[in-house]
Amino acid sequence: MYNVNYFKATDEKEVFEFMRQHPFITLCGVDANNSPVATHIPVLLEERGDKLFLLAHVMRKQTHTLAFEANPNVLAIFSGAHTYVSASLYANPATASTWNYQAVHAKGILRFLNDDGLLSLLKRLTEYFEDNPHSAALVQHMDGAYVKNMMKAIVAFEIEVTSTEHVFKLSQNRDEKSYDNITAHLSTLDPDAKAIAETMAQRKDKVFTHEK
Repeated sequence: MYNVNYFKATDEKEVFEFMRQHPFITLCGVDANNSPVATHIPVLLEERGDKLFLLAHVMRKQTHTLAFEANPNVLAIFSGAHTYVSASLYANPATASTWNYQAVHAKGILRFLNDDGLLSLLKRLTEYFEDNPHSAALVQHMDGAYVKNMMKAIVAFEIEVTSTEHVFKLSQNRDEKSYDNITAHLSTLDPDAKAIAETMAQRKDKVFTHEK
């Protein structure tokens, strides 16, 4: 991962909040033959004391599932909006254009859960993402036989996060005029660019501190 100090969050809580807001991850691993695998899944974040766990499920007998069974060391990638930034927006445009983005890499150990753990996870997933206690899509509101049959095809797991790295590359290395130019321009573009602009506007006071 790109690792430069000024492209970091000032508070670890900001990193956790980014992960929580972007729960659809890319989960990477390596199989028994050292061949890389990856899949894309939603996860729940759970804090247990000073440890962080990611909980999710995948289909059984898939290439990535078999790889996780053979090697429990995995990498979860959380990513959000990203956008091109033209050097024409800089106070001094005689330099390279770039790309702004935010990402978090979480390394950890994957452990598969039993059927009770799977059912509990399915209930929690639908409760969290439905965000409506009366939704018919909640697992506890579904036909029991259907849920039991569906569970035969999937397996739940948790990942104990052992380390995290992040990059919040949001033009922090630019002067204030350039920062403002970039923010204003991105706010007129596509949804990803607008999202980056909004984040930059929210974080400006952390980037530029002025004496009162």
